[in-house]
Amino acid sequence: MLSSLSPSPQSAIPDAVKDVNLSTFMADVIEASKQALVVVDFWATWCGPCKQLTPLLEKIARESKGAVRLAKVDVDQNQPIAQQMGVQSVPSVFAFFGGRPLDGFAGALPEAQVKAWVDQMLKISGGAGSDEKAGLDTALKQAADLLAAKDIATARAIYSDILEMHPDNAPAYAGLVRSFLDEGDIANAREVLNNAAPEIAKDKAMEPVRAALELAEQAGQAGQGADMSALETKLAQNPADHQSRFDLAMALYGAGQRERAVDELLEIVKRDRAWNDAGARKQLVKFFEAFGPMDELTITARKRLSSILFS
Repeated sequence: MLSSLSPSPQSAIPDAVKDVNLSTFMADVIEASKQALVVVDFWATWCGPCKQLTPLLEKIARESKGAVRLAKVDVDQNQPIAQQMGVQSVPSVFAFFGGRPLDGFAGALPEAQVKAWVDQMLKISGGAGSDEKAGLDTALKQAADLLAAKDIATARAIYSDILEMHPDNAPAYAGLVRSFLDEGDIANAREVLNNAAPEIAKDKAMEPVRAALELAEQAGQAGQGADMSALETKLAQNPADHQSRFDLAMALYGAGQRERAVDELLEIVKRDRAWNDAGARKQLVKFFEAFGPMDELTITARKRLSSILFS
């Protein structure tokens, strides 16, 4: 993006806060971001909000013990940089890591939000002086926790940020697909999955989300015109109607009633494990893949299935 800017030598011990211009941007931002997270603050002397935000960013950088470096750019003195970064107002802030921008925001945000944003950028970048894998794992866990808490938009933003820095990260790609699934957007989930690079598509991290997508599509088809009350009535009249019980299980799954769906499939296995070429057992296995091996329902249902099969 800023390839036309010429580099200048970096100091042996970089300062936490630097004033950056056209001649030093390459060294103090692009090259420096290959070693640590660099926050670039676009400001102006006439900007009132800048007088609140800039001191806060300086404080965060100086207290980070080298994890964060702040590069301050006076837009009036450095219009070429501002133009190339697409800065339309000040203050505007960008995080750089690995030689390219990660994320940014405009305006003077409250202190808590600024600190949370910097923390998120550190997690995505792996943090300065820390193990990169540990940083990635932290970011992935944070996104997974947000998905579980139904904060889909924030989780998706974190997965997207990770993929900006690490496009071959299969767990992040799987999380991105899962975010669309959790939103009920099966079409976009399928499109994202189909667009996965070959090395990502064959990664084991993709197996649960692929199974979950297939189940969602299957449940969607089963749910079209399905009447759970009618299916339940059929089963009350004929408990051996395994197809109706199977259809009910898929309708329940599509409605988010996972435990009841598992119960119905286990009932089929208990009554006739060979029905439809062991279709109920195979569907349960697909459920377990979609839920994940450490999911509590997977663990308990596997035990129940084993008890039925080996009794």
